[in-house]
Amino acid sequence: MFERFIGLRYLKAKHRHGFISLISLISVAGITVGVIALIVVLAVFSGFTDGLRDQILGINSHIIVQRMGGSIDDYELARERILTVRNVTGATPYLYAQTLLSSSAGGNGVVLRGMDPATAENVVGLAKQMIKGSIHDLTDPESNRVPNIILGKNLASDLRVDIDDRIRLISPGGPLTPMGIIPKVKTCRISGIFETGMFEYDSTLAYMALGEVQEFLGIGDVVHGIEVTVAKKELNRADLVGARIAETLGPGFIAKDWMMMNRNLFAAFKLEKIGMFIAMTLIILVAALNIISALVMVVMEKNKDIAILKSMGATSGAIMKIFFLQGLVIAITGTSLGVAGGLGLCELLSHYQFIELPSNVYPMTTLPIKVLPADVMIIAVSSIVITLLATLYPSWKASTVHPAEVLS
Repeated sequence: MFERFIGLRYLKAKHRHGFISLISLISVAGITVGVIALIVVLAVFSGFTDGLRDQILGINSHIIVQRMGGSIDDYELARERILTVRNVTGATPYLYAQTLLSSSAGGNGVVLRGMDPATAENVVGLAKQMIKGSIHDLTDPESNRVPNIILGKNLASDLRVDIDDRIRLISPGGPLTPMGIIPKVKTCRISGIFETGMFEYDSTLAYMALGEVQEFLGIGDVVHGIEVTVAKKELNRADLVGARIAETLGPGFIAKDWMMMNRNLFAAFKLEKIGMFIAMTLIILVAALNIISALVMVVMEKNKDIAILKSMGATSGAIMKIFFLQGLVIAITGTSLGVAGGLGLCELLSHYQFIELPSNVYPMTTLPIKVLPADVMIIAVSSIVITLLATLYPSWKASTVHPAEVLS
């Protein structure tokens, strides 16, 4: 194909105006930088999304089952029925309450969570997040006199307490007397400290055994709901599993999956990711405009060559292919360098993790990186398509050259 031969010759040849070659190099560099930026930015967004999801699911379950309008009294029966649903891997009852914790160093408002360590170990990720003690210490028979409690790392730090220290659990509600409401106070022993990596959880959560929380709240043998986990392959289809659970339990029960409970947060991440993709694509668009300028000037410089080729029998389509091939080479070169550079930079950031993030602002301490093959493919294809579209006008301009006008 003589079009390929001549196109590559034009690309390698030294132009009379060195400015044209410089613009071509700038175009390749622009495409490369744009592709690198896109890959790194989308990898960071994907890493943040997955990291946040893992952090949320590390402390919460995949599905929460509740009874509309009240607590669940027959929760053991409901739990057994939930476990019969396909793709359900675990279920555990829970209680939540807003309470106060007080130590000699001060007090703090907390969310008290009642749990059953025997069934919760495979449902919530607390067991893996313990830095001191174990979740099974909550039901330690040797400490029946004083109930055990597990605190988040930041909460323990704020209250200046550690393992085996005593702390007072205060209920804001209590019996009404002529003197007013008398809060209920219970002394607890700190049996464990956990760290999730999320400041909000580590500074506001406390765990106790389910029976102890029921007694403290004076609500009897009931729970607020049942937490459920599903098979990992069904994680993104937890809503379907939740629907089957609600159907199995019958009217009056609802099942909320993790996507529903955090949809606003993940929708915001998705929107930001799309916005950054559009913003970074503009870099490639600028490079594409440079390609238009470079090829138009090449056409102007090679007017006589084009006229000679057409007078020798070259068709307008063949002339278009010559300059289209030049744009294709620039597109593939810039995109290939960009993909290699982007993946290399992502690997560097992922391996060395030298960018640290403040833990009280972000849910992770280092910059998260996750490269999705689909993202890389979309970026590469978009880059090549944008660049090739930029070559259409110069190629068409070259094909309209009239030999008689140029050679006369």
